[in-house]
Amino acid sequence: MMLALVELPKFVAAIALGMSVAGPIAYFQGKAHQRQAMAVEALESSVKILREKGDIDVEVSSSSASDLCGSYGLQNDEERECMRRVRSASSETRDDGLHPAERPTLRE
Repeated sequence: MMLALVELPKFVAAIALGMSVAGPIAYFQGKAHQRQAMAVEALESSVKILREKGDIDVEVSSSSASDLCGSYGLQNDEERECMRRVRSASSETRDDGLHPAERPTLRE
């Protein structure tokens, strides 16, 4: 059955109306999906960074002051000053109320 020439403009108008309704809906759904994907990516990146930071914190917290200062390749007098400052900072963090008691501090 062929469309009559009289019905063809109605058919084209119906298609145009459908596209004008469906187009913006599809566009905004795509934008929402894109925003969600970007939020997930940002969250995954944040989790990765925090895990790496936690690994570094554990490594530094479990190291002795001499190990930390020795890793900088300082000369003897500079290394002694570094150890004094690390020990001083370590004793300050024990009493600051910001670090939980179960978190290890630097070994001396």
